[in-house]
Amino acid sequence: MHMISAEDVARSLPWERLVERLETTFRQGVEAPPRHHHTLHRADGDATMLLMPAWEEDGYIGMKMVNVFPQNARAGLPAIAGVYLLCEGRHGRPLACMDGSELTRRRTAAASALASRLLARKQSDTLLMVGTGRLAPMLIEAHAAVRPIRRVQIWGRQPAKAEALADHYRDRFSCEVVEDLESATATADIISCATLSCEPLIRGDWLAAGSHLDLVGAFRPDMRETDGRCFERSAVFVDTYAGATGEAGDLLQAIREGSFERESIRADLAQLIQQTRPGRTDEQEITLFKSVGASLEDLAAAIEVWNTLNTRTQPREERP
Repeated sequence: MHMISAEDVARSLPWERLVERLETTFRQGVEAPPRHHHTLHRADGDATMLLMPAWEEDGYIGMKMVNVFPQNARAGLPAIAGVYLLCEGRHGRPLACMDGSELTRRRTAAASALASRLLARKQSDTLLMVGTGRLAPMLIEAHAAVRPIRRVQIWGRQPAKAEALADHYRDRFSCEVVEDLESATATADIISCATLSCEPLIRGDWLAAGSHLDLVGAFRPDMRETDGRCFERSAVFVDTYAGATGEAGDLLQAIREGSFERESIRADLAQLIQQTRPGRTDEQEITLFKSVGASLEDLAAAIEVWNTLNTRTQPREERP
């Protein structure tokens, strides 16, 4: 069995190719049971363990284990760590164990980019990045891979981290750190949120006509990055119905408050890609994409990594 490092995962997943892989996999579909979600009660605060299996009908089998420890920030460590196990589908033999954290960050950002390509206006050139964690640079790069981003605004609770992130991208974009979220939201074409917030950061009344809201955090029912007004004003899309209606804190709290109805979700990514339901209907419509992550995305990314690394060394059939 091969051990694949975070560096090899990153090199094997350029944004354009990963987005295309995700689109193909969402179109074709895989078997993807609901993820196992376990709370780890600890003296320093609760942590979360996620188990995410998926398999193709006649192809690969995979499973990701992810540990989410928000309290790691106090120790200067990443909040998310995990591994991915990829097996061949004919006999179930393990092929590779790869860094799950890098895989997760890249597939998460690529799913947001896929939604942005399907929903955000083609001329969108201003991105507001809310959050400065390790996923933030992935989202900036992924959105810029599918839309002509020229200006990036960055908001974070720690100004020094926001400034460091802006400095990193000033050679590619016009970057600035912002403190006034209301003004920044009103001028952004795409607002991407990736935080561990349990209180609304973005208000629906701030959203400009035609904007696209990308919600990546709030993967537990008690978490949220937006108020209910965001859902009330927007055409709402999700990565998967099962994940969003089971775990997405923004969505569930908006429903509980009466700002939104579950039946008003317009489409998931598979329906958008298969064109069985409509996406954006006009240039003035506000679109909202809520993701909590899907094991389909992990399997797609892991297969892309495996195929890429093996193509570099020797010819190999894509399917086992």
